[in-house]
Amino acid sequence: MPVYIKKFRDIVLSDLPLVGGKNASLGELFSRLYNKGINVPDGFAITADAYWYFIDHNQLRTPLQGLLGGLDCENFTNLAATGAAARKLITEAHLPPDLSAAILDAYKELSGDALADLAVRSSATAEDLPEASFAGQHESYLNIRGEQALLGAVRNCFASLYTDRAIEYRVVQQYPHNKVALSVGVQHMVRADKGCSGVGFTLEPESGFRDVIHLAGVWGLGENIVQGQSTPDEFLVFKPTLIRGHQAIIQKKLGKKEKSMIYGEAGSTVNEDTSP
Repeated sequence: MPVYIKKFRDIVLSDLPLVGGKNASLGELFSRLYNKGINVPDGFAITADAYWYFIDHNQLRTPLQGLLGGLDCENFTNLAATGAAARKLITEAHLPPDLSAAILDAYKELSGDALADLAVRSSATAEDLPEASFAGQHESYLNIRGEQALLGAVRNCFASLYTDRAIEYRVVQQYPHNKVALSVGVQHMVRADKGCSGVGFTLEPESGFRDVIHLAGVWGLGENIVQGQSTPDEFLVFKPTLIRGHQAIIQKKLGKKEKSMIYGEAGSTVNEDTSP
């Protein structure tokens, strides 16, 4: 039986084919760390089953296949036109009424008494794989509030499976277009104007050295780092010393504190890896 909504607390890494790489990781973070006092923003995934239901409800498989079948896969001369036409098919389609109702019910449960601000994030079923990474190729939307805004953002996330970059990358990596689906993560929006956002690695990302934690942060939205608008503060923390309760920062580099976007406009679009 198809599953259209899956809460973060119920998601594990083995759910990747259903919720995509990003949502699978968020589910693991929430279920493993929340009860340990680490504040992982709660949310839910709109699944790949929901994506295919939307596609079939609007009879889009054949039109999409026809468009992509005409793509110049050697020189990509018609890539922009093909991608625009594919996205238009999806953005002009309608979410099935029962799927819309399921999404809004989950939103109300997540929000409680007041409608919450949301980050609505794309999570493709073929991303974050050992042999390929689709990171940054699909869109996410920040500061979404309200039922219609949420439903519109979900549809736009579905359409971003056909960004020009994503189409070309699938061709190069030999991933069939009709085998890749897109899940959507709906998550409490972090008030980045009240703190900082950034990136943390549990090992040194360039060398893979496992005794070091690498942290990078800026004031405001995480997209300031990814888009190069701000140079982050960076810290290297030595795990063995940290465990012993001693001074563990072995290197720090302060950023330039450039003027950057703190909270963004409602519904602002960012690439998929940039919300805080």
